[in-house]
Amino acid sequence: MIFVIFTLFIACKKEQTKIKSLQGNAIGTAYSIKYISPENLNFELKIDSIINIVNKSTSTYIPSSDISKINHGDTTIVVDAIFEEVFKKSEKIYNETNGDFDPTVGILVNAWGFGPEKKINNLDSLKIDSLLNYVGFNKVALINKKVKKLYPEIYFDFNAIGKGYLVDMVAREFEAVNIKNYMVEIGGEIRVRGKNQHNEFWKIAIENPNEDGTRSFAKVIQLKNEAMATSGNYRKYRIAENGKKYVHTINAKTGYANESNLLSASVIAKTDCADVDGYATALMAMGLEKSKAFLEKHTNLKAFLIYANENHEIKTYTSPNFEK
Repeated sequence: MIFVIFTLFIACKKEQTKIKSLQGNAIGTAYSIKYISPENLNFELKIDSIINIVNKSTSTYIPSSDISKINHGDTTIVVDAIFEEVFKKSEKIYNETNGDFDPTVGILVNAWGFGPEKKINNLDSLKIDSLLNYVGFNKVALINKKVKKLYPEIYFDFNAIGKGYLVDMVAREFEAVNIKNYMVEIGGEIRVRGKNQHNEFWKIAIENPNEDGTRSFAKVIQLKNEAMATSGNYRKYRIAENGKKYVHTINAKTGYANESNLLSASVIAKTDCADVDGYATALMAMGLEKSKAFLEKHTNLKAFLIYANENHEIKTYTSPNFEK
């Protein structure tokens, strides 16, 4: 998990509003949910149901899911509203980032050994170039709820936006029953509304990119009716037999899984968590300088970046609109 939730225990004469908490596992990671409600509402079964329907639509790790069938050439699938929304959000972020965010990178994710399919050993530039023919969100379309692919080999992978989308689905369930104060966190992606049990904005700590398993924090911030997602390569990587390190963020333009100077990207906005999830992934693919230029143009996004300078020293960068 990229960051943790701080719950402040402050002595107070007033009786504190009781907060309800839920913990569990979903899509290969853990979730932590906190909410304030005067009613004794039980959301556990509903959350399990949401997880199941999202998995049935967009999980590449479930062979019977819609996305898996589409990836393996089934052109008869009529997608549901979940797939359609994730597709359209992905298309929007793909266009805004000029292809640095691209969920059709799945064939390369598999090839490098980070996906559900068999990896390709001894990848060379010729093989990568051939796989790049099947990458590009401009090569796919959604027409009458059916996916059209320029090449049948094109392989969708929505994992870079999926956790954030699941956060949104759970949050919408709270809002549907008029719960105004909540925090939903799944695998480090977060969406909050209102305040916590101490009538304070929710506080979040962003972790330092420690590779040795220890945990320390680079920054503590308050979220005010916002969503936040963090992407980083310092824990998700693979060491090849030759000792070379390959990270899980695949560059959709070069096809390579090489480490860049950007170690962690946290993005905050008053939007859906799926959106900031996608933008955080895009920044990791861009690297530091390109990310800074992108953030200057997209002032609706706030970002906190952790990077290594030319002397391999850990440094941080905050976007100009980031609150002190």
